[in-house]
Amino acid sequence: MKKMIIKIQVIMLIVVLLMVIVSFDKVASSANQEKDHDHSLCKAVDAQYDEDNLTYQLVWSDEFDYEGLPDQEKWGYDVGGHGWGNNELQFYTEGKNVQVSDGYLTITARKEKYNRLNYTSTRLISKNKGDWLYGKIEVRAKLPSGRGTWPAIWMLPTDWKYGGWPRSGEIDIMEHVGYNKGRIHGTIHTAAYNHMKGTQIGKSVVREDATETFYTYAVEWLPDKIKFLIDDKLYFVYKPANLINCPTEEEWPFDQRFHLLLNIAVGGNWGGARGVDDRIFPQEMVVDYVRVYQAKELESAGAIRKE
Repeated sequence: MKKMIIKIQVIMLIVVLLMVIVSFDKVASSANQEKDHDHSLCKAVDAQYDEDNLTYQLVWSDEFDYEGLPDQEKWGYDVGGHGWGNNELQFYTEGKNVQVSDGYLTITARKEKYNRLNYTSTRLISKNKGDWLYGKIEVRAKLPSGRGTWPAIWMLPTDWKYGGWPRSGEIDIMEHVGYNKGRIHGTIHTAAYNHMKGTQIGKSVVREDATETFYTYAVEWLPDKIKFLIDDKLYFVYKPANLINCPTEEEWPFDQRFHLLLNIAVGGNWGGARGVDDRIFPQEMVVDYVRVYQAKELESAGAIRKE
């Protein structure tokens, strides 16, 4: 009888413990749900604007209607030849590989020895001369061709608030690798989604004549999504709320200022994945214009901060 009482007590104790565990799980689940639904902790959700009725106004542009070097009031340079995190082969010069004439900006990648490297090119940046939070960014360009070229039109954070790459984000408006002629890539990189993890998010489309014809490569960057377009045709949208209930800066660092970069890389982990054909050089990326628009409705809705 005594043994039976002990068994009953043990069973009752187990039942009580199970009830405590279940109750704890419910409390934790409820707390998590409350956190998930506390949108003050979430980014890129419940943005208060009417996407269909935004009035875009031109706020920054370069039509390249002058001669010589790029306008120093609008453009600076990244200079160097340390591989740029991608084992790239070029040395980026300041003013040696870029020219404005006849209404176009031309970036030229050359096969030549310079500072112990075998290629030169240019990486133009608008940092601290053109920096924006949200807007429509358009670049009309004709791309270089040939195996080993890697042109890009892209954006990086100006202030790196959330930390070094990729934590503060990257927006690749256009990338093209020469060994895959005509395939245009639009991609975003964040702490959660990046190529180092194999989780980068983007899409590619084919424009077979992109190396012979000008196309307008653009993003429409809104408080809760980034839309990628070619000649005003939408082909990809990144909206983190479609992927995760409560995005944080790991999914959406795109609530800070970014600036624009234009460059041709040579080789590198991606551009040089099938080698470099030295017979193709020199190669050019020709840019017709750069235009940046912003909508006053986003400012009035509080989506654009005045600093």
